[in-house]
Amino acid sequence: MIVKTKKHQLDPKEFRRVGMRRIIRSQWWLPASIFAGIIVLNLLLNLIYPNVWIYFLAPLGVLLWWLFWYAQFTGIPYMEQNKPMFERLSYEISPQHILIKKTQKEGMMLKWDMIKGAEKLKDGYLLLMGKVQFLWFPFSVFQSEKDMKLMEILLKRKGLLKEKEHPQTVNAQ
Repeated sequence: MIVKTKKHQLDPKEFRRVGMRRIIRSQWWLPASIFAGIIVLNLLLNLIYPNVWIYFLAPLGVLLWWLFWYAQFTGIPYMEQNKPMFERLSYEISPQHILIKKTQKEGMMLKWDMIKGAEKLKDGYLLLMGKVQFLWFPFSVFQSEKDMKLMEILLKRKGLLKEKEHPQTVNAQ
């Protein structure tokens, strides 16, 4: 059961899009708490002296959080140690490991214990290794529908992809 992909090059814009979407979905509470915290602080300060300027800081705090992550995902592709991640690569995914191949003779093996989680998104599979480290497999890199199904089965067997819960029918006796 080996899933082979076509050669694929991760575009820095695609990396930024997927990364930002992931951070916003996983940390949505952080900008919301920054915004709410600044508003609450202002309400407490209004008891001492009235002010309006702090209401401009709440959206600015959220904007700075967003800009921080945007800069991170924009800069990562240009760091020297991350250059190989954005080269044209193919993958062989097996139950033992993920083989990342640059050419037939050049490659790297990635053990499954380095993968912390996985998500099936509307346009591909996301394998998470850290907050900003991930492998992105758009559906277009798979050679067939069968390979996509094998990938999903493999991720479920590894416990990385959660199965969707179906409502169970209860038999009335």
